[in-house]
Amino acid sequence: MRRLSIFAPRLRVMTRSRALSAGILLLLLKTVAFGDTFTFDTDPLAGTIVRTAPGRQLVGGELFINFKPAQDTFDFAPIIFGGDTKVNLASGPVNALPSKANVVVLQTLDNDNDPLSPFGAFQAADLIAGKITHHGPGVFIFFNQSLAIPELVYSDDLASNLADLRTLARMINLNGQIGIDSLSGFSAADFAVSSPTSTVPEPSSINLAAGAIVLAIAIARKRKQTRLRRTELTTKERFA
Repeated sequence: MRRLSIFAPRLRVMTRSRALSAGILLLLLKTVAFGDTFTFDTDPLAGTIVRTAPGRQLVGGELFINFKPAQDTFDFAPIIFGGDTKVNLASGPVNALPSKANVVVLQTLDNDNDPLSPFGAFQAADLIAGKITHHGPGVFIFFNQSLAIPELVYSDDLASNLADLRTLARMINLNGQIGIDSLSGFSAADFAVSSPTSTVPEPSSINLAAGAIVLAIAIARKRKQTRLRRTELTTKERFA
């Protein structure tokens, strides 16, 4: 009588399933490691009247985001920096800022040592303009005293205390003392400038992970159907 094993196909399926599971886990870990990218690819003041309106303006319409320094990234088109394609970061208290930068992380929390007076985008921009002497557009991060969160703000000219501003994002997960402590954790790795020749956006890591999971489910179903057919055929042969 011929002996046919019904366990070998099952063993192969289990081995392949484990390998597939390991691959999915690695992809998910990669997704977490790379974090999220928040892209700003147009002139922040385009479509507004601030450049023709009298007086200094602060434009809203910002994003409300969860941002993780050292993991997530702010990605800017060169137009944000007047055509510059490199990040020139300055981070620290106002007295430590250099004369030239296009990205500033301001670690000073107040401009007048009065906790009752507001410390918002205008006050932060004024402090920065008192140190930066190289004129040009850029962005800065500061801790909004009234809201108790860090904000990302665009300035039409970091060296001018008359420049128009636009709030780009509020980092709502970094509230209170966590937000204050996070300021020193920002580095050049948290900021990027997109290549002006890049026209095809990369798929997000979340979409990649979701696609991998859907594919894994489809493969698992297919292998299960194959295993059941093999078991059924083997059983029939044993009792034939």
